[in-house]
Amino acid sequence: MPATNRRMAVALAAAASIALLATACTGQSESGANDDASKETTLNFWHAWSAPSELKAVKKLVAGFEEAHPNIHVNVTGGMTDDKINQALRAGGSKSPDVISSFTTNNVGKFCSSGALVDLNPFFKKSSIDPEKTFPKAMNEYTQFEGNRCTAPLLGDAYGLYYNKDAFKKAGIKSPPKTWTEFEADAKKLTKEKGDSYEQLGFMPNYHGWESTTEHYFGQFSPTYFDKSGKSNLAKDPAFKDGFTLQKRLVDGLGGFQKLEKYRSKLGDEWGPKHPFHTGQVAMQLDGEWRLGMAEEAGPGFEIGVAPLPVPDEQKDEYGKGYLTGTIAGIAATSKKQNASWELVKYMTTDTDAVVGFANDIHNVPSTLAALKSPKLKYDPRFKTFLDIAADPKSTTSPASLNGGTYLVTIQQFGYDYESGKTKDLDAGLKKTAEQIDTDIAQAK
Repeated sequence: MPATNRRMAVALAAAASIALLATACTGQSESGANDDASKETTLNFWHAWSAPSELKAVKKLVAGFEEAHPNIHVNVTGGMTDDKINQALRAGGSKSPDVISSFTTNNVGKFCSSGALVDLNPFFKKSSIDPEKTFPKAMNEYTQFEGNRCTAPLLGDAYGLYYNKDAFKKAGIKSPPKTWTEFEADAKKLTKEKGDSYEQLGFMPNYHGWESTTEHYFGQFSPTYFDKSGKSNLAKDPAFKDGFTLQKRLVDGLGGFQKLEKYRSKLGDEWGPKHPFHTGQVAMQLDGEWRLGMAEEAGPGFEIGVAPLPVPDEQKDEYGKGYLTGTIAGIAATSKKQNASWELVKYMTTDTDAVVGFANDIHNVPSTLAALKSPKLKYDPRFKTFLDIAADPKSTTSPASLNGGTYLVTIQQFGYDYESGKTKDLDAGLKKTAEQIDTDIAQAK
């Protein structure tokens, strides 16, 4: 199962685990970077993948590293949650991880600011690797916080639009929508009402509608979450108001919150074969690159189309961008083998063939610019949409914050209130939510 498949399910848990990071041992890059990486040594690598196919892929990745570095042996432990990793980073010791991999990019700010993971900038510099020329722009951004690059991207996830080509043809729609105005019109054309429900819904706009979260919508508006002083920009950047307005207009235009929620409650599970896009109950779906394989495996009975998500009309020249997130890797500040650990991190995150091989096995998006263009990549032609989104410098992500993903949870909660009509004044709601975000960050300090 891809990294992002679990992200939304653990968002609140990840936010709760911030307290553990707050008390993590602080460390400096040089504190454990005195080891000789050419000597015989053994590293502990903890990661979060757990499915049999994923464990096999990680084992293959590590085997490639050990072949290239015969003096460095790696003990691999899979299925490790952020809570377990955080506890081990605090404790240290010979059995704790030297290198970790996490699905939770939202925790990068805390990993970096607490000193739980070392700043990788000195390591990149001594290896003559320029992260800005190595990684896609958004991935380069979500792996650092306030100049501290305590993580590196280890494969990524890109979000785009899946659409039912057969339904498009029946509705007389010749191509996927490029702007939100076109998207709204198409969603209505594709919607077939049936009494107080639907025979087919063009799109499920509600924030509980699987991957249709606030940050995934907002990514197409290219918002600036924080100003230069670190204060929330939610009430100041018009991108947020535009994003909320667009989503609410979709909710109201496709039947209203209550009718949509009633329909959604009877639809299949997001990760099962009865996902409503697979069954044709929803004609368009905002989702990540993993959905293509899952949908085809479910045998949908129609041709699946893949395209970038729409953009605001005034940003039509930026069509092709999308929202990016992914898996991260870092070195524990408590490790006494940081130079050897760097060799592992460097191999997993910057070696083109290693990244390509892992991407082929895990079916995620490669996380280096070179790997995105590699002829060794194996993929369905439609998957190229996500490769292009990852490489697009206009693609966006959610910035790291001192208290992790708490601010995203706060924004999402406001989204629930606004779409349902519980909150009616958008401007006042944005201002109040921004104040809450600032208060939470101040308390985290």
